[in-house]
Amino acid sequence: MTKYDSEIFAIVNTSREHLTVEQIFRRLRQKHPKVVLATVYNNLNKLQKEELIRRISTEGMPDRYDRVEKHNHLVCRCCGKLTDISLKGLSAPLREQLGDDFLYYDLKVYYICPECRAKQEASEPTGKV
Repeated sequence: MTKYDSEIFAIVNTSREHLTVEQIFRRLRQKHPKVVLATVYNNLNKLQKEELIRRISTEGMPDRYDRVEKHNHLVCRCCGKLTDISLKGLSAPLREQLGDDFLYYDLKVYYICPECRAKQEASEPTGKV
C-alpha cells in the first residue's frame, strides 16, 4: 500500500460515519495539505477494487465509503442519512435459496429517520380552527 492508500484506508475504517470523497479529502488534507482531490478518487477506487473498503451508492446522493464489515444500512429518503443496521439471520435463508454460490449482499432499507419524521409532523397543519 502507498502512503495515501494506507491513510485513506485508516480514515474510512476508523470512522463510524459514511464519508463522502470530499469529507475524506478534507481529513487527508489536514495531514497532507498538498494532496489533490484526484489522488483521493484514484486511491478510493483502488481500495474499493481490492475490496478493502466498500462504496455505498444511493440514488441522488454522493457515493460514500465504508469499512468492509458485515452490516447493512438504513437510508433516510428525506435527508439521506445513512445508519448501520445488522439484520441477523438473513444469510441462512439466502443460502437456502441460492446455495453457497452467493459472495455477499448489500442491503439498503429506506425509511424516514426520526428527525425528519419529527420535522414533517411539526410542519403538518393540525386541522384545528
